[in-house]
Amino acid sequence: MKFRAKMVDVGCLNHFTRVVNTISKLTKTCTLRLTTDNLFFMLSDKVANGGVSMWCELSQANFFDEFQLEGVSAEANEIYLELQPEYMSRALKTAQNAKSLKIKLTKKHCPCLTVAAELPSVSSVSRLVTHDIPVDVIPRRLWQDFKEPSVPDFDVSIYLPPLKTMKNVVDRMKNLSNQLVVEANRNGEMNLKIETDLVSVSTHFKDLGNPTWSDDASQGQSQGRAPEAMAHARVDIKKLQQLLAGQQVNPSKAMCNIVNKRMLHFILLHEDVSLQYFIPQWPEKRILGYKTPEKHLNSGSVGRKP
Repeated sequence: MKFRAKMVDVGCLNHFTRVVNTISKLTKTCTLRLTTDNLFFMLSDKVANGGVSMWCELSQANFFDEFQLEGVSAEANEIYLELQPEYMSRALKTAQNAKSLKIKLTKKHCPCLTVAAELPSVSSVSRLVTHDIPVDVIPRRLWQDFKEPSVPDFDVSIYLPPLKTMKNVVDRMKNLSNQLVVEANRNGEMNLKIETDLVSVSTHFKDLGNPTWSDDASQGQSQGRAPEAMAHARVDIKKLQQLLAGQQVNPSKAMCNIVNKRMLHFILLHEDVSLQYFIPQWPEKRILGYKTPEKHLNSGSVGRKP
């Protein structure tokens, strides 16, 4: 197996750094899949067991000036590596404004991704900063565990409000409860709600718009659900906050698919990058002591034209 890549453009380097920083905020360990055309950062915790899942796809041609890959075999021309994205994030921080950046799969005391940054210098001698990021090579027999997630048969799909606004709301709500209800309908309306024995807080968004999907993907939406009917999922508020606080992709489109009482599926798109993030429903056995009080506190209303 061989892999080496080179990046020269500073804008591409900064963009790649923001993507890796986002991944490092979402998970401590992930799988990096390398193909001739794309890079994938994957986290496949079992959603059914309460874990989140993530899938981030990048087109290598939009980032790298040189990209050479020899996979495990001619018919399986791919490489799967397990790594800690925080280490890559740290390496890339030292490479800001670098003249060039090289990434290479090497064999030191263990398999490594060696990141070498050529930094500007006032003299004619270049400064080279090198980081060795330990990785585990995933054998081919385990590749089947890292399949691209399919779009679930959702009940409602909706565009998200500005992520900074949504983050500010969730940051305030996390001090009140560790659970958050996200609900939306096909009229472009979405509510974020906290409900406990002591307080009920909700924030309302309207005029967000609803994405148009193919017939297969929108199967759940077409089964007699009224446009004003709300679909919802109760999730761990820390997992949603983690996504909103950590994202540096600055997506041009951000949407959420809601599988009623089962899952939230977030999709962030920005030109050559797509990030999918799955948060499962809070297990029913953990929902204790929750009821809707008589008094209802409305924390605000925010609207945005699609």
